[in-house]
Amino acid sequence: MTDAENGAPEESSMSPDTGGAVPAQASAEPGPAAAEAGADAGAEAAGTDAGTGSVDGESAGAGSPDAAGPGGDAADRAAAVAALAERVRSVGRSGPGDAASSASSPASAPEDGAAPATPADGTGTGTDRVVTDEQRAQALRATAEVLGAGGAPAELAAAAVSLFGDGAAEQLREDPWAVLSLPGVRPEHADGFARGLLGPAAGPGDPRRAQALVGWLLEQAALRGHSALEIGEVTAGLERLGVPDSAAAVQAAVLDGRAMPFQEELTGAEAHAAGGDDEDEPPTRTLLALERLALAEESLADGLVRLMSTFVPGEDQEDQEEQAESAEEAAAETVDEAADEDAADEASDEDADGADAEDAAEAAPQAPAAPGPAAWEAAAEAAPSSSAAALVRATAASALVLHTGGEAARAEPAALLATATRLGLRAWAATWTDHGRAAFAALAPLADTPAPAPVATLAELLAGAAGPGRSPDGTLALDLLVVLDAPLLDVELAATLLESLADGTRLVLSGDPGQLWSAGPGRFFADLLTAKVCPAVASRTPDFGPIGELVSGVGIGELQPVEAPDKEVVILTAKDSGEAVHRAVQLLTDSIPRALGIPSEQVVLLTPGHGGGAGTRALNAAAKARLNPGPGRFAGFDPGDRVADSPAPGHTRLARVVDGDAAGLHLEYPDGTRRTVAPADAQKLRHGWALTVHQAVGRHWPGAVVVVPDDAAPALSRQWVYTAFGRGERHLSVVHAAGPALPQAVAERPAAPRTTRLRAILAENAVQEY
Repeated sequence: MTDAENGAPEESSMSPDTGGAVPAQASAEPGPAAAEAGADAGAEAAGTDAGTGSVDGESAGAGSPDAAGPGGDAADRAAAVAALAERVRSVGRSGPGDAASSASSPASAPEDGAAPATPADGTGTGTDRVVTDEQRAQALRATAEVLGAGGAPAELAAAAVSLFGDGAAEQLREDPWAVLSLPGVRPEHADGFARGLLGPAAGPGDPRRAQALVGWLLEQAALRGHSALEIGEVTAGLERLGVPDSAAAVQAAVLDGRAMPFQEELTGAEAHAAGGDDEDEPPTRTLLALERLALAEESLADGLVRLMSTFVPGEDQEDQEEQAESAEEAAAETVDEAADEDAADEASDEDADGADAEDAAEAAPQAPAAPGPAAWEAAAEAAPSSSAAALVRATAASALVLHTGGEAARAEPAALLATATRLGLRAWAATWTDHGRAAFAALAPLADTPAPAPVATLAELLAGAAGPGRSPDGTLALDLLVVLDAPLLDVELAATLLESLADGTRLVLSGDPGQLWSAGPGRFFADLLTAKVCPAVASRTPDFGPIGELVSGVGIGELQPVEAPDKEVVILTAKDSGEAVHRAVQLLTDSIPRALGIPSEQVVLLTPGHGGGAGTRALNAAAKARLNPGPGRFAGFDPGDRVADSPAPGHTRLARVVDGDAAGLHLEYPDGTRRTVAPADAQKLRHGWALTVHQAVGRHWPGAVVVVPDDAAPALSRQWVYTAFGRGERHLSVVHAAGPALPQAVAERPAAPRTTRLRAILAENAVQEY
């Protein structure tokens, strides 16, 4: 039922046809697994409507998937996968021809994975030469012509030129399956496009098709949150897509640099499940990863190890004074020796030395504050709670610290930030949203610090729009950084953050491990907790009230009724999605404002996805009809409409439509800032009375109405319910038509699994001391 969970528009897609590809008439929505993985970007057009597509997003290609399935019994299949894994590993050991060498060669994709290689004819992505407007227009025309020849929508031309450069037309002619890299294009669409260009020569066994499908499967896995896939899953996906020799396709993709292979030893429960009883040879698994994700995870692990290995704790004042006296004595001895060697020029040398010393004192940078153990311990004893004291002590002794807890526990990193500021450290905090920034800055004792509080959103901090600024070496000018909502960081963003921190910087990662993971690939915070390479402080501060009690129960797998004398929690049932929409909008527009005094502007509707009978589209349409009816004069919007602006996966800003004209749609954000959205970009906006839960992470509302439709069962998990129920501050209403699926999800499905490599990399490079 669910689809991708951001505000991006449905991308132009292609529908399969025996004669080629034609524009799709209806929007396409991915299966529930994609939404639960936070697959916001591009996935909406890559799936099927109303949850009727496959959960893993792998539909049939030109060949019949049913006829192309793996044969033999499970033992034969396991043996075949093991043999393929060994062949792939041999590719990595083969020297200059290995995947890494291929990946770094001119014929492969660049390190950031943003675009394919520069074609041999000299046409490129535009990074190596200036592309004029006329050249770009010509490239668009040529690309649209090629797309039309294959039966694909001409609207894809802009995306193709952006991705492949001004040589996009030639690249698509040479490799029609390259169209699979464009947003919204699925294997059956690419097969139709290839048949339109190549005719009967476009067969399911074409090597170009096979290699493109390897990359597509890994990209689809990334949309579901995986940073890597086991090799057996990739070959099984290829077989379902009609590839006759999946093993050869994987080997070719590794040699071409489209995928990078890794071998990992299995430990613990994974090793036991794999039948690893031999202590001399622990079981292993072979993973395939997209280059950009492989490099990001490696860079992330390197950054974490670098912080921990370069950290030097401060010293107490007594120790510092002793060191200073020793340094002064050594300097005095040096001066005496120099004076004895050149007594004749003593007067002039003294004048010169004095001037040089004065200049050096003026030019020398001021040493950063480095409070010693005694100062930290005194601060810990003055902390407002035992959990805050534990966090202060852990931060004093370690460069990397994890902190877990609910909403009330955010007071503990606030206390740490205020403490570090008083100790003279350059300390800042980063939140996920502007709402979180304002709420965190208002917490005591931060509210008592001189304004403005050292708090910024993570995006502002990394972009330089707010924060401490940069040091000469380009790193953030910080001694301590506290990152709130850390589970929302994917591996690429986390790697960028670590690269921006100087050696020895203290980093505190705080978050609620029960909430949804990042919209992008990886499970950064969860992997760090499991790796046990740094101290982790678990808060003992509970979330109070009926909502806190309900959410705490969900966190341990129990959905139990709670006492709510002031109607803080209301649970309503509905027979179907239509009734659920009616009840939810009634709560938004009438019941909650009238009975609880919470205005509609401070209430949000939350649902698993955008599509379906009770998705955001249906809810927003009903809410607009009640709260701000109008014809949608400006790109479907009217002045006064609430909108959701999602410029990137996992990032959503709420705004209100002020007006619209030829220049675009004029929006006003909660902080008073305004922005004009160009007409071409207005389609990326959605109405914002109803949001998906992934869009709502990092913020809270006085009132929240959670809608659980009757077709939402596949999308539900304990993580989703925990996050959804925790969005309300004063009131929570739950309208569900899912029957027993809701408590079953809470009890039996903690979270959708993700395959990642960070834990294994840290196990090889860091010591498990905690």
